[in-house]
Amino acid sequence: MVISQTPLRMSFAGGGSDLPAFYRKFGGAVVSTTVAKYVYVAVNEKFDHRIRLSYSKTEEVETADQLEHTLVRAVLQKMDIAGVEITSIADIPSRGTGMGSSSSFTIGLLHALHAYRHQYVSAADLATESCAVEIDLCGERIGKQDQYAAAFGGLNFIRFDRDDSVMVEPIICRKETLHTLEHSILTFYTGITRSASGILNHQSAQAEEDEKTQDTLRRMVDLAHTLRDELRKNNLSAFGEILHENWQLKRKITPEISNPAIDEWYESARAAGAVGGKLLGAGGGGFLMFYAPPERHAAIVEALPDLRQIEFPFDKRGSRIILYQD
Repeated sequence: MVISQTPLRMSFAGGGSDLPAFYRKFGGAVVSTTVAKYVYVAVNEKFDHRIRLSYSKTEEVETADQLEHTLVRAVLQKMDIAGVEITSIADIPSRGTGMGSSSSFTIGLLHALHAYRHQYVSAADLATESCAVEIDLCGERIGKQDQYAAAFGGLNFIRFDRDDSVMVEPIICRKETLHTLEHSILTFYTGITRSASGILNHQSAQAEEDEKTQDTLRRMVDLAHTLRDELRKNNLSAFGEILHENWQLKRKITPEISNPAIDEWYESARAAGAVGGKLLGAGGGGFLMFYAPPERHAAIVEALPDLRQIEFPFDKRGSRIILYQD
């Protein structure tokens, strides 16, 4: 029996520049952190050599190619594994919430299956392998930030180079700075779930062809660099304004990223004291995150009575094996 625990992530700046259609031309960069909300994947040998998969539904099949779950089918075929039972559970809804849960699941599944085979796999190899499964094998037009965030863990500046290489640079700052940052962020669940792939397909096409979108994404990359530099200097004074500008830029890329309800919630939070914020993930729904002085949090919560506040403590750790029973 093997169980992996893989964190979800919260992105702050640069999202969208991790799409291959953009970074292969201009290079990309994001700033993100992992949080203490997880996807768990358990793998155990199955006595009858069939495959049993339990997630929001249960599948039991003879061979991997019969599975409906695209990611699991691709991973099992790639690794040539059969005769296993796989169970997945998550701390928050597993799709459409903007926390990178699909990639966290893929990272956790790969990690658990490598451990099941008694194989060590590095964070870099996990991220590379997950990108290959999601983007190459499954044909998802998604970016690469989620895979690297989940595999490495922590507060990072992640750079995407034109040659497809990825550099993960931990952002080193004082413990007091991280504490203040963590306690200045508040996050709300909008109750709206959406498929990121449709929005990302549109963004990817625009990033490849539209000069205005390319200019917008280049500015968002600049903001990621600025945010990294300010955090290195233990300076949080510009954090909220960087979030705000990043969100205003992102909303320009495609109308699908926001909607009137989201815009109204955002403006209500700003009026109540939030300096800046953004929707997590591709946009359209999921979690709405704000940066505000802690003394303004109560007023912001009161200004958003229709939304559910969820606390997301930071986590420094990436995917890990929490149970290994040979």
